[in-house]
Amino acid sequence: QVQLAESGGGLAQAGDSLRISCTASGRTFSPYGVGWFRRAPGKEREFVAGITWNSGSTHYRDIMEGRFIISRDKAKNTVYLEMNNLKPEDTAVYYCAAEMTLGSAWEYWGQGTQVTVSS
Repeated sequence: QVQLAESGGGLAQAGDSLRISCTASGRTFSPYGVGWFRRAPGKEREFVAGITWNSGSTHYRDIMEGRFIISRDKAKNTVYLEMNNLKPEDTAVYYCAAEMTLGSAWEYWGQGTQVTVSS
């Protein structure tokens, strides 16, 4: 079993930067990939960014690319999401999820961390 825990959320002002983390614990963590998702108030959950665990290749929701940067530290079983030039519309609960094998569902999810951006 894998547990994912997000941290680092909080309050920010428009234009600020914030880095949130997702740390895995439990069994040996070797997923195919890890993704960040978010759910804004009144909206459906949406994909933000993903990273392939072994190769480190990244992909982003189009509108995020350039402001958000996903990275991972394999030694710490941790994936980061650096968010720059934050906007009020980035306000959401941010979740990380792990895809254990290529093409499988997002099998493990964290509880989420709240990011609130004021104008």
